Amino acid sequence: MILHKGTKTLETKELLLRPFRRGDEEAIFTGWASDPMVTQFLRWTPHAGIHVTRSILDGWVKGYQRPDQYLWGITLRENGRLIGSIGAHTVSEYDASCEVGYCLAREYWSKGYMSQALRAVIQYLLCDVGYNRVEAYHSVNNPASGRVMEKSGMRREGVATEKYRCSLGFQDSVLYGITRSQWDALYV
Repeated sequence: MILHKGTKTLETKELLLRPFRRGDEEAIFTGWASDPMVTQFLRWTPHAGIHVTRSILDGWVKGYQRPDQYLWGITLRENGRLIGSIGAHTVSEYDASCEVGYCLAREYWSKGYMSQALRAVIQYLLCDVGYNRVEAYHSVNNPASGRVMEKSGMRREGVATEKYRCSLGFQDSVLYGITRSQWDALYV
């Protein structure tokens, strides 16, 4: 049974995942939201200006009043620098499933940060909130995202033709997922 708890601060060896707050817009905009390489496989286009980021951030901050909002800023524990985002939304309350998505400033790619963040979020969603299943998709043209999912314990489940649209148009995408029982077999 799902017991929504909202966005609680999560920690890993190198990261602190925390709710976004007003004042984060500069780090978001310059770090990843304005970078076309970071956003090329995402469902949104690069932010045209910091005013766009500020408006979106205001919505996120207001959304934390809802216990079913799960959206974290990824920060480095050593210096508090905001380097990315990760979030989840419910796909089905009845089936107790949710979908995660994430992005990371390019200078922090290939350092293991995103798989740490994803693993912490999966654990929270499955073990604390009570989802039975966490899933994620990535474009077939972005296999690095699939490696993040695999390192986080997720399993490749199949390919969906033209599953979603990004700045490059409709993309075939690979589905990954993990259930509570699979998580327990790996980590408990």
